[in-house]
Amino acid sequence: MDILESIKSVLSPPHKAGYPFILGGIVLAVLGLLFWPVLTWLGLIFTLFCLYFFRDPERVLPPRAGVFVAPADGLVVSIEPAIPPVELGLGPVPRLRVAIFLSVLDVHVNRAPIAGLVTRIAYHPGKFLNAADEKASDENERNAILIRLPTGQDVVMVQIAGLIARRILCDITEGAALATGQRIGIIRFGSRTDLYLPEGTLPLVAVGQRMIGGETVIAELSPVLMPV
Repeated sequence: MDILESIKSVLSPPHKAGYPFILGGIVLAVLGLLFWPVLTWLGLIFTLFCLYFFRDPERVLPPRAGVFVAPADGLVVSIEPAIPPVELGLGPVPRLRVAIFLSVLDVHVNRAPIAGLVTRIAYHPGKFLNAADEKASDENERNAILIRLPTGQDVVMVQIAGLIARRILCDITEGAALATGQRIGIIRFGSRTDLYLPEGTLPLVAVGQRMIGGETVIAELSPVLMPV
């Protein structure tokens, strides 16, 4: 991402989930003008932080068919076989999982990794471990989304709360038809997003690589699985 694109990203409009926090910061700043100047500075700093954290930049999809885009900005912390969340009822067979850690500085808007039909959404309460910890996938609070592809394959995307993140927001419902890169929710203040890929999918990223949600090609379907 060049300097101009970085500036545009920082100055992009906030996600609607940030409106109450931004308004709260503004109110605090105004109250400070009336009662205590320190509050004004605290309110302004908090407002600027929320404008940055909740930024929601536009993204450009890759001009390729049969690919999965990153469901979130962040750092790939693991690529390995893992059993999908039990609440989805997919059985004990491991699938290739790509885990992305989002720091407090990353864009936290989640996006659909590929076009498909949402067949199930399952929320699971849990702990608030550091989202970079490998145990976070199994033990932390999470929201699992099952997406059925036109090929009949299933894809699992999981929104996972972290040490600071305590609120998972999901803007879609079961039965929704998703487009690749579509905004589907947000996780507030540091988190993790796991993507369980269908059998035969070819990963195209590596551990330690930075993702741009809705743009980075994270994997592609095997040619035999691509819809005709």
